[in-house]
Amino acid sequence: MASPSTTENLVVVGSGPAGYTAALYAARANLAPLLITGFQEGGIPGGQLMTTTHVENFPGFPQGILGPELMDRMKAQAVRWGTRLLEADANQLDLSQRPFTIQAQGQHLRSHALILATGARANRLHLPQEECFWSRGISACAVCDGATPQFRHEPLAVVGGGDSACEEAHALTKYGSHVHLIVRRNRLRASKAMADRVLANDQITLHWEHEIVALQGDDWLAAIELRHRPNGATTTLPVRGLFYAIGHTPNTGLIQGQLPLDGDGYLVPQRPGQPDTAVSGVFWAGDLADRRWRQAITAAATGCQAALAAEAWLTEQNLAVPVSRKTPEPEPAPTPPKVSPATEETYSPTALWQQGSYALRRLYHDSPDPLVVIYTAPGCGPCHVLKPQLRRVVEELAGRVHAVEINIEAEPHIAQQAGVSGTPTTQVFYNKELRQQWRGVKQRRMVRAVLEKVLSLGD
Repeated sequence: MASPSTTENLVVVGSGPAGYTAALYAARANLAPLLITGFQEGGIPGGQLMTTTHVENFPGFPQGILGPELMDRMKAQAVRWGTRLLEADANQLDLSQRPFTIQAQGQHLRSHALILATGARANRLHLPQEECFWSRGISACAVCDGATPQFRHEPLAVVGGGDSACEEAHALTKYGSHVHLIVRRNRLRASKAMADRVLANDQITLHWEHEIVALQGDDWLAAIELRHRPNGATTTLPVRGLFYAIGHTPNTGLIQGQLPLDGDGYLVPQRPGQPDTAVSGVFWAGDLADRRWRQAITAAATGCQAALAAEAWLTEQNLAVPVSRKTPEPEPAPTPPKVSPATEETYSPTALWQQGSYALRRLYHDSPDPLVVIYTAPGCGPCHVLKPQLRRVVEELAGRVHAVEINIEAEPHIAQQAGVSGTPTTQVFYNKELRQQWRGVKQRRMVRAVLEKVLSLGD
């Protein structure tokens, strides 16, 4: 759906439950909102639920739903009704002039109204040697990394006392030999249901009133040093993995100095319980202003409020330029493609995207083309973000590149042979040589530049 003018009706900055809900309501009001998803600053598109396993308290899903799947559905619904997505980070906002201006990775945008839904990011402990062991034993995403070979059948630790910490500890019992939960207080802050689940699990040991003061190991984390807060006694706990779940910091750097923030960096609403900010035409939604509840359902609710408030404000100011729909009912949202592991019968030497070790072996040995291998895990949110980027690049290169996806939970031996220490990990091979490897989410232009460089070797 094309923009009605060079100035947008409404730009939503940030995705997640708040951003996608705001965009959905604005799109159904025929405002053709533009949503800047974010990409790396402050997290990944889709927000914190992209690093969550089962969401069991979002209404409408009695059996629960994986966090990334829930966000995929919210995104598809918003797009179906006319939301346009810009997969980039917003680098700068100027709220001192009208229309408001937004810089997003080289693009200069203007908008009459703004909804800020930039969310929050996971905190770190900032321990000595933390950077040395990051992604080499330390992670902030058990869903992404728990299934990697280095953590299997090994003692693991989670630090934190809230829902996220309890959820991660419970999830890690599928992989580790035992899980230690390090809690600073003498009680859990988690919901009763989640706390009961952890307390009843004999594969989890809780270390009450302890904090981590040091890390030990050579090229991989081997142990953590704990201090008992009441008496100062220290102990060394051998672990091969340490997972952070110690809260979040609001992503409000874009508005620092332009809108009032409290001492912890949270945006201060203009009126309690309302989505208004101190600047008329700018509204908030989600965790950047919610320091108390911070739930997916409350974030979605504030997204709804922000969109309705923005629609009313645009109408009152006579600024809204509604778009016309070709048909009253939009086309159904597309169903994500499902790929089953290739077998001798289903393998194709010309297929652009296949799954499993059989396809990997055949393409590695037989194909003259560059081979992209992406290692993923079920429920891994960053994998959900990266795979469409890779798919699109592979399709754009018109059959000159092949891709294989390896599920490290289903085929851990393949990940171990490849030295994979977390997901997503991407490797590029050419002539049976590893030419490039990266960990995490990369933008499409970076992925394409790497592949074009490899392709040029054969030209």
